[in-house]
Amino acid sequence: MNKNNYVISVGHCRELGATIEKDGVNFALWCPDAAEIELLLFKNKDDDSPEIINLSSTVFKSTYFWHVKVLGLKAGQIYAWRVKKAVTENSKSVELNKVLLDPYSKRVIFPTEYKRFQHDDEKENFRCSLKSAVIDIDDYDWGIETFPHHSLENTIIYEMHVKGFTADKSSNISDDIKGTYRGLIEKIPYLVELGVTTVELMPIFQFDENDARPGHKNYWGYSPMAFFAPHDCFSSDKSIMGPINEFRDMVKALHKNGIEVILDVVYNHTSEGDDQGPTYCFKGLDKNGYYIINNGFHQNFSGCGNSLNANQPVVRNMILDSLIFWHQKMHVDGFRFDLASILTRDKTGAPMNDNSTLLTIDAHASLADAKIIAEPWDAGGLYQLGAISGSKWREWNGQFRDDVRSFMRGDSGMVKKFVLRLLGSPDIYNEHNVDPQKSINFITCHDGFTLYDLVSYAEKHNDANGEHNNDGNNNNYSANYGYEGECDDKNLNALRLRQAKNFMAITMLSFGTPMICMGDEVLRTQRGNNNAYCQDNELSYMKWDLDERQKEMFNFTKSLIRLSRYGQIKHKSDSPHNKLDSALKNAKVQWHGTKPFQPDWSDMSHSVGFLYFYPKLDLYAYVFVNAYWKDLTIEVPCIPGHLVKNWYQFINTSLGPGEDVTSYYMSKHYGPGKRLKVKSRSIVMLLCPSA
Repeated sequence: MNKNNYVISVGHCRELGATIEKDGVNFALWCPDAAEIELLLFKNKDDDSPEIINLSSTVFKSTYFWHVKVLGLKAGQIYAWRVKKAVTENSKSVELNKVLLDPYSKRVIFPTEYKRFQHDDEKENFRCSLKSAVIDIDDYDWGIETFPHHSLENTIIYEMHVKGFTADKSSNISDDIKGTYRGLIEKIPYLVELGVTTVELMPIFQFDENDARPGHKNYWGYSPMAFFAPHDCFSSDKSIMGPINEFRDMVKALHKNGIEVILDVVYNHTSEGDDQGPTYCFKGLDKNGYYIINNGFHQNFSGCGNSLNANQPVVRNMILDSLIFWHQKMHVDGFRFDLASILTRDKTGAPMNDNSTLLTIDAHASLADAKIIAEPWDAGGLYQLGAISGSKWREWNGQFRDDVRSFMRGDSGMVKKFVLRLLGSPDIYNEHNVDPQKSINFITCHDGFTLYDLVSYAEKHNDANGEHNNDGNNNNYSANYGYEGECDDKNLNALRLRQAKNFMAITMLSFGTPMICMGDEVLRTQRGNNNAYCQDNELSYMKWDLDERQKEMFNFTKSLIRLSRYGQIKHKSDSPHNKLDSALKNAKVQWHGTKPFQPDWSDMSHSVGFLYFYPKLDLYAYVFVNAYWKDLTIEVPCIPGHLVKNWYQFINTSLGPGEDVTSYYMSKHYGPGKRLKVKSRSIVMLLCPSA
């Protein structure tokens, strides 16, 4: 085997990873417990006899960092690392003789015979292990490219899966780009027509699709292998630069159409799993530094076997470097942090009161114009809704999801909580300096029932996952309204459609930033599976052949989004720094029951009306939500001190296409004091000009 046929110099550790310089490539990484390390240079992805550059700690190590510069190397070089000797014989923080990825790898290379676990045969390991590639990240023409920069009050988030969006045969795009970044580009006109401002992409960091139970694939991707590399299976271009450039093509195309890109990022664990999992990177370089370890064992606050030690300085720097890379080099507009509460735990797993990692992200100048959103809980029982460190952070509001679902299902004792969720959850975000958009309001997301399944199934049906239906959340606050699953009953289907419209309307009407899940606008179903993490098949894919009910739901959602974005629903303050308390005061909310100004706050109440004023639009709005299973007759209110001639019907979820959302000045109108029947489980919204 050839050894060190390259000219090398000491190099530096000013930048970690592989950095192209004018006369070669500088390599640097963190590995404090290694006494001897090797840089492996491969001729191709299946090479079993790489060039080996042996590095000694006396020359190529600066305290904790290893570095070497290889002269003459260029972009495209395939490489890996291997630890040959530890500082102490009994070190538990490094693994010897493992072929290891660079933690800062911009491109992960899968060999033809990739094996998740390495064995003793050296040539097999060289041939079958993951490898990194040297990337010239600046070799791309962005042209005249600008970030859309939508304000949060004007943001409509669409959570989606890159592959699932176009993988189905009904997408009617060519087979070679189905389920790819380029395939998503083809469907941008759909997103524009729908009216969303922002796509939130489920994980696109490189992950291992084999990281799943036998016979299944990892579809969701919540098990990253590298925090700087785009997932290659989502790219139609398999060249070294293919996934990186195709991802950037997608971002550029979305931006050109005014659509932001938020990444769902997983900085809480990796796919190396627990102590029985594979070693391909972090475990081999510094297990005790990268992970939360107690008594030699991985701590599992993620539910996936391990937890990243996010408050260790080098790990924190890696997270920041990754965020800055995706924002500055890949032009991503923001990030949603999966299980963000893990990032508040110290090296023992104990929660920290003043969390340095989240605060650093919050205050970092390079991320000043990026949206940052937390999922404020973890799988270890830590629940921090309303308490994530830093004023810039926004939060997925799981309480909004649960309380709105419960009220609309008809649960008793929920009307007061329901009203709080409509108001932006002031009981949770009760500080006076909290923005109205602190709350990301959603009814459904990837994790759980789809919107249509929420109103079609009383129980989860996850048998296809191979875990005897023991996986997934049991507390779904769902209902089937008399029959489990899909059926041909016309009246039942009409009720389910009405409830789906109700949930969509509430999401758009509430204070906060709305988020909808891919396919909810067309009643996508997963046939009751509420944990489709391993269902890389038509069960999870977007369907593009729509029946009449699906078209009706799409048009309803599109109309709501358009009216919301252009100010006919959302209140806009004169001040760009409007806070939650002042927003509520400006809205001048007044509460009603079936009789004006007589709300029923009892535990048996299943309905509520509210009236508020839009100063900027010079409009009054009256909304009545009937979550009761019977029709109710309400009295249309008058406005004290204001001569109201007519209220015009704007939304009525019980009506069919073309009538469920209308131009209010062309719709039915009702004078104050008139009686109006509100159908069971439906929402009515009336508008009137102030003069």
